[in-house]
Amino acid sequence: MFMKIIAIVASYIIGSIPTAFIFGKIFKGIDIRQHGSGNVGATNAFRVLGKNMGIIVFLIDILKGFVPVFFIAEIIAPLSNMYRLVIFAAAFSGHIWTCFLNFKGGKGMAVSLGALIALALRIDTLRLALLLAVVVWIAVFAIFKYVSLASISSSAIFPVILFIFKAPLEISIFGLLLCVFIIFKHKSNISRLLQGKELRVKSALK
Repeated sequence: MFMKIIAIVASYIIGSIPTAFIFGKIFKGIDIRQHGSGNVGATNAFRVLGKNMGIIVFLIDILKGFVPVFFIAEIIAPLSNMYRLVIFAAAFSGHIWTCFLNFKGGKGMAVSLGALIALALRIDTLRLALLLAVVVWIAVFAIFKYVSLASISSSAIFPVILFIFKAPLEISIFGLLLCVFIIFKHKSNISRLLQGKELRVKSALK
């Protein structure tokens, strides 16, 4: 039990690493929270730090979800889906409420993607559901050029896909809760979308 608790705390700390904030400080000498949308996620890193650093931030944030679920959870409890989900939640919570920035972090899409990839490598029924959700994200983004709209759309469809493909009950419930929370975190983006004020990626990167 002690090792499980240590693993959960470690996963939270890994998730808490504020990648976009660190890159902003090191390479631009700025606090990214004071620029763009003020968010410390990969999308704002694209806007403020540029395409190349935005990609690096995005990939590191994916690893923040992947590493805890694929490695830490497998070392401590390799046969437990529930423990994988606990580790997932810890890393996700770290990104959303990072202890390094007064518990204010990003919106969780990249971290969730990394953790879901790790889960999909262990759980067969999750693979196709994740693939279809990613296809939805790409399609919506390609058509409308809004990262937020793509994220909201893929989040909304993901629990439905899990239900259709009869994923394990705990995965389906967790997926539903996760996606509801991600959509809630995008409430300001939804407001800007409705008002026609949300930045498209092309205009954001000029």
